[in-house]
Amino acid sequence: MFKLLRSPARIVVLLMLVTFLGSCSTTSSAGLEAFQSPDGRYAFFYPTGWTRVAVNGGPTVVFHDLINSDETLSLVLSEVGNDIDLEELGSPQEVGERLVSEVIAPEGTGRDVELVEAEERESNGHIFYDLEYAVHLPDRDRHELATVVIDRGSLYTFAAGTNENRWPKVKGLFEKVITSFKFLI
Repeated sequence: MFKLLRSPARIVVLLMLVTFLGSCSTTSSAGLEAFQSPDGRYAFFYPTGWTRVAVNGGPTVVFHDLINSDETLSLVLSEVGNDIDLEELGSPQEVGERLVSEVIAPEGTGRDVELVEAEERESNGHIFYDLEYAVHLPDRDRHELATVVIDRGSLYTFAAGTNENRWPKVKGLFEKVITSFKFLI
C-alpha cells in the first residue's frame, strides 16, 4: 500500500486534491465569494449570500445582504486623470475628510459623519487609503469602511457599511472584504 501512495502520479493527484479541497474550504469557511470585473482589471471578495444589484446612475458595482438589506458594498469609479497619484490628493486623513464633505455628508443632507480612522497601506505596488466612518442619520446610525486607490487615471472608492447595531458582528468580515480589493492587470 505504501508503494502505491509513493508513486509520482499518485503524489501529484493527492497534492492536487489537497490543494483543491483546501481552497474550497478556505473560501467557504471565510464566508466570502470572489468577484472579478468583466474586463479582468480588478477583483474583490464579498460576503456569501449577498446579491448584486444594478443602480442606474449610481456606483459601478453594488452588493447587499438579502437578510439585512441595510448592509451594502459598493464600488464607485471617478476619473481623476493619468498624471494624478493618491498622495497628491492629500494624506489619508485629508482624503477621508474630503469624502465626508463632498460625498458622504455634503451640506444639507442631514448627515453627521465622523472620520474614525484613516490609514495608508501598500499592496501590489498600489497605495490604498483605508477609512472608517461613523455615520449619524436622522433615523439611525451606520458604520462604514472604505478604501480608495488610484489606477490608470481612475479613483476607485470601495466601501462597505451596516447599521451600528450590527457593526460589532461584521467588523472583521468587512475588514477582510475591504482589504481584498486588488488590481489584476
